[in-house]
Amino acid sequence: MLDSPYVRRVAISLQLLGLHFEHRSLSVFSTFTQFQQINPVVKAPTFVCDDGEVLMDSTLILEYAEAVARPRSLIPSDPQELQHALRVIGLALAACEKSVQIIYERGLRPPEKLHEPWVSRVAGQLLAAYGALEEEVTRRPLAVTSSAITQAGVSAAVAWHFTQRMLPDVVHAASYPSLVAFSAQVEALPEFKAAPHGDSTFRPDG
Repeated sequence: MLDSPYVRRVAISLQLLGLHFEHRSLSVFSTFTQFQQINPVVKAPTFVCDDGEVLMDSTLILEYAEAVARPRSLIPSDPQELQHALRVIGLALAACEKSVQIIYERGLRPPEKLHEPWVSRVAGQLLAAYGALEEEVTRRPLAVTSSAITQAGVSAAVAWHFTQRMLPDVVHAASYPSLVAFSAQVEALPEFKAAPHGDSTFRPDG
């Protein structure tokens, strides 16, 4: 489902790469059995290739998508640009991971079983990731058009939007003005509007 930043990251990237795909909105919770029939591991996103082979993990799916879409690419070819892009992507994925951990702690674990020191530690890691990401975006602004945005921009935008939708009480937007401005610009792009955060299905017409 598109409430997963990993699923949304893939849906937006596939559009930017010019690849056509069908999206089935399944939940790892409410439609677990149905999801299990496609991928017994029940990991989102799951990608079914044209020959039926199943891939998983957003980064690996996008690596395959990049190969199919060549020469079109969201990954810089210049080593220095690639280095910086990987830095930003790593921070964005770390922010996604820590956000999901907090959401699961809050939503799945009984209140009496909540281990506050662990939650505080994860929250600290989340804030560190966004602090570093804010510095990077301020120092080297990311492209904000469909023709120029890279995977670094997609990942940073999706991560930020996800955390703001789910954990605004943990990551206060006022402390990250560069990310707020960047997010507002790219969320208006047709590729982002076609795959909105939530339980809906990808809509090519936006």
